[in-house]
Amino acid sequence: MTRSARRTRRMLPLAGVGVAALLALSACSNSDGSTPAKADSSDSASPKLSGTVTVFAAASLKESFTTLGKQFEQQHPGTKVAFNFGGSDTLAASITSGAPADVFAAASPKTMAIVTDKKDTTSAPSTFARNQLAIATLPGNPDKVASLKDLTDPKLKVVLCDKTVPCGAAAQKVLDAGGIKVTPVSYEQDVKAALNKVELKEADASLVYKTDVKSAAGKVQGVEFPESKDAINDYPIAPLKNAQNADAAAAFIALVKSSDGQKVLTQAGFLKP
Repeated sequence: MTRSARRTRRMLPLAGVGVAALLALSACSNSDGSTPAKADSSDSASPKLSGTVTVFAAASLKESFTTLGKQFEQQHPGTKVAFNFGGSDTLAASITSGAPADVFAAASPKTMAIVTDKKDTTSAPSTFARNQLAIATLPGNPDKVASLKDLTDPKLKVVLCDKTVPCGAAAQKVLDAGGIKVTPVSYEQDVKAALNKVELKEADASLVYKTDVKSAAGKVQGVEFPESKDAINDYPIAPLKNAQNADAAAAFIALVKSSDGQKVLTQAGFLKP
C-alpha cells in the first residue's frame, strides 16, 4: 500500500465523524429555532372575539352605526352588536344609573361629560365625527323656507328637539346667535322624533342634522343656512367601566375610528373629526 493510500484510509473515519457532528448540530439548531417561532406566533395572535357588545349611541347615528354593526359581525364571526339609540342625555343618565353597556357614543361633549364626570368610562373619550344642523321641510318645500328667520312665520308649524339633547342645544345656540325667536308646536326627545314629525306631515319644518335629512331619503327636503356653522357638534365615543365585553368594545371603537368606519360616516353626511 502506498503512502498516499494509507493517508486516505486514516482520513475517512475522521470525515465521517465531522459529517455526523455537523448533522447533529444542524438538527439542534432547527429544533431550537422552531420552538420560539411558534411561541412568538401564538403570543402575538389577537384574541378571538365573541359574544354581544352593547352600544349606546345618539339617535342621529342610527343608520351609520347599524351599517358598522353589520360590518363588525362579519369581521368577527360569533359576535353580535346590540344597539340602544336615543337622546344622548337620556342614554347618559341610563349609563350612570347602572344600565349595562359596553360603549357610549354621544352627540356632544356635554352629554359625554355626564358619564365621564361619574368616572364611568375606562379611557378618555375621543371625537370620531362632527355634525351640522339643517332645516327639514316637507318635500318640495311648499312653504318656501329659505332661511332660519323664515321659521318665525306664525303660520308654520315648527318642531324642535328638546334643549337638553344635543340637537336642541345646537338649535337654541344658532337661534340665540341670530336673535331669532321660534315658538315650536312641540319639543321632541331626540332628533329622529323631530324629523318624524315632518315626515308624517305633522309639522312643516324642523331643525335637525344634515345626516338626518340625508337618511330620510326624499321624505323631507333639506335647507342649509349659514348660521349652522356656529353650532357644529363633536361626537365623542368611549368604552364604559362596567363593560361586559371589553375586548369587543375596544374593537368596535377601533372600527368606528378606522378608515372604513370614517368612510361610512362621511357617506352618511357626517363631517370628519
